Amino acid sequence: MFVPGFRELVKEGWVKILDELKISGGLPVPELSRRLGGSYMGMKDQCDRLVKLGYLERWRLPRQEVGRPEIMYRLAPKSEAMFPQAGVSLSLELLEAARTLFGDAAPERLLMQYFTQLRERWRPKLSKAKSMVERATLLSGLREKEGCFGRCKYDPARGFRIEEYHHPLQPVFLAFPGAITLEVRMMEELLGTRITRKEVPGGRGGPARIDYEVATLGVREGA
Repeated sequence: MFVPGFRELVKEGWVKILDELKISGGLPVPELSRRLGGSYMGMKDQCDRLVKLGYLERWRLPRQEVGRPEIMYRLAPKSEAMFPQAGVSLSLELLEAARTLFGDAAPERLLMQYFTQLRERWRPKLSKAKSMVERATLLSGLREKEGCFGRCKYDPARGFRIEEYHHPLQPVFLAFPGAITLEVRMMEELLGTRITRKEVPGGRGGPARIDYEVATLGVREGA
């Protein structure tokens, strides 16, 4: 999810490259070409332009077999400005001020009010969905408008889930872990089913992310 308005100002191909590298953590040109379409040389040219602008980095990944190291591309620190942080410094200062003025429970009460208002704002938008998958997909889209960045995924072994690679409130969650429970509870109330939140560490398989696994046999609200 780019800062609002940026998608209209930059080249569509560049947006797709940055999105894909945000999700994957880093890819070589052939794999980017396979996922996004287009020629090898065209994709390499776009990646090299983004390197010159400071939004991508190149590095060499040693091959496990004989051969030259594979050239990989990943997001540079400069690209993180494309993913909004929701005024984190101000949010944290206000929550700490509330704790100082009104006691230790004040920050959680404020965060509870925030998620309650978010739930009531989103509820009408999800009410016309005809299936759990449709509701969860709509919820993922609404979260992206708030600054999250993720994808809906499904496989027979794990079922349906929302994989998120960026959350603008992550620093708030680190300072106030109770907010995580409040957010999950809000999502469960909107979908009418159980949500299992799992933190997936980064590594060779990709960047760190948060998985929200949606129970496929949940009971809808009001059922």
